Amino acid sequence: MLHVDLDQFIAAVEVLRHPELAGKPVIVGGRGDPSERAVVSTASYEARAFGVGSGMPLRIAARKVPDAVILPVDADTYLTASHEVMETLREQPGATVQVLGWDEAFVGISADAPEEYARQIQRAVLERTQLHCSVGIGDTLVRAKVATGFGKPRGVFRLTAENWLPVMGERPTIDLWGVGPKISRRLLGLGIRTVSELASADSDVLVTEFGPKMGPWFGLLGRGEGERIVDDTPWVARGHSRETTYQRDLETAGEVSAAVRELVDRVLDDVDAEGRPVVGLTLKVRYAPFATKIFTKKIPETTDRAMVMARAMDLLSRIEQDRPIRLLGFRAEMAMPADAREGHTPTRSGW
Repeated sequence: MLHVDLDQFIAAVEVLRHPELAGKPVIVGGRGDPSERAVVSTASYEARAFGVGSGMPLRIAARKVPDAVILPVDADTYLTASHEVMETLREQPGATVQVLGWDEAFVGISADAPEEYARQIQRAVLERTQLHCSVGIGDTLVRAKVATGFGKPRGVFRLTAENWLPVMGERPTIDLWGVGPKISRRLLGLGIRTVSELASADSDVLVTEFGPKMGPWFGLLGRGEGERIVDDTPWVARGHSRETTYQRDLETAGEVSAAVRELVDRVLDDVDAEGRPVVGLTLKVRYAPFATKIFTKKIPETTDRAMVMARAMDLLSRIEQDRPIRLLGFRAEMAMPADAREGHTPTRSGW
């Protein structure tokens, strides 16, 4: 199986629209104004060389690269480009495509020469979209996904059971797909620093720390094991969410209440399009300067907007009244169909 990942996707799309930016440090985020509160969505390789990365406050990115070209996010354009790429993948002989996001997908193949097939995909994507991609080859989804990082940019790399530990063994656990800073710190607390140490970790220790489901899963991850089938069943969103960073802090109860109502209305417009009832709510609050709290509430299954709004407003009582707020987010969790393949729907805010 293959993992196809577009190189610096959003920045590359912008360079296609503005060829004069080729080779220059390009940063995409917010409305393109570093004086506003916004974060970096992506950066070109030239900007990354200065330490700019996704999620970094735009004002800090601008300080790191004073000469960078900073552009606003144009989600519709990126979605159109992504669609062209995914259609190209689906048109390849014998391909089964499992889309992971705008810029990446797994591709199941039965080819005897996967490297050659990978190069064919790169040529096809480039010819149709003028975008470059890297391809990871693996005998599990995990190995294919991790392999892509070794192929970037524009390359092909293969990881299998035979070379997994020789390549990955001495790397820190954070280099694994699915292990972020928090998990890597918890693993370090167990004395597990490297991938090989995770691969050989005592299962009981992992279960005690992470539970009966996630503990064994982290052990499999360390060994590069896991799912071996690319599933093209359409993903079904568990929920929809929106969030807004305010250019001026919200300081009164009236401002906060109005902002939450607006977010709930926007999310419920998305939920209505799904036609599934809401079963849970989450309110995200970021107080100034940067302290974040998450409040959740399970509710009886309902499609009544007024009921959801009322339950959402109940969460307001958990907000600290005298603290200025710089960001609010709202998420509605929906009931899942019995035969659904659960997934995540990218939000316009990145939440």
